[in-house]
Amino acid sequence: MTQLGFFVNQSRCIGCFTCSVACKDWHDITATSVNWMRITQIEEGKFPDLTLFYLPIACNHCKNPPCLLACPTKAIIKRENDGIVIVDSEKCLGYEECGARCLKVCPWDVPQFENHNKAKMQKCDLCVDRIDEGKYPICVEACPMYALDVAPLEELQQKYGFSKEAIGFEFKDKYQPSIIFNNKTKEK
Repeated sequence: MTQLGFFVNQSRCIGCFTCSVACKDWHDITATSVNWMRITQIEEGKFPDLTLFYLPIACNHCKNPPCLLACPTKAIIKRENDGIVIVDSEKCLGYEECGARCLKVCPWDVPQFENHNKAKMQKCDLCVDRIDEGKYPICVEACPMYALDVAPLEELQQKYGFSKEAIGFEFKDKYQPSIIFNNKTKEK
């Protein structure tokens, strides 16, 4: 099985939110608290020696996704041909009924729920419609700084290396998130 994954070049991300806005627009997500692509701003140091980092994060399409095992209705599946983790909203019980088990087990808080009790889980599906057409996900295509890439994990590793570290990200070997980084280095 091929496993698609994300490459995030943290040293190129400027926190412009273009990837996040493009994602919301492409998937017709209203202006709610739901963000399939989140940008975390990380500040370190004390004035006047402050450093600012950005970490774009979506679903990591883990090789061993904890959300899949936690779902009581098997609404979360992992596609065999490319490893993309997707949600069948018809099978999802919703926030109130299952208690957001998928969110509770995800170390990166990927599952998203709108602000009402019957909300169904949503998350990045790696623009599966675009992937199936041979296109890049919209976040990759939209990024003006070329900070994102999506490809088979082996190709990404050959092209960019094997770094599992980024400022603000904790890699969990147990779940094997399909993501590699070019992390921004801290200036001393």
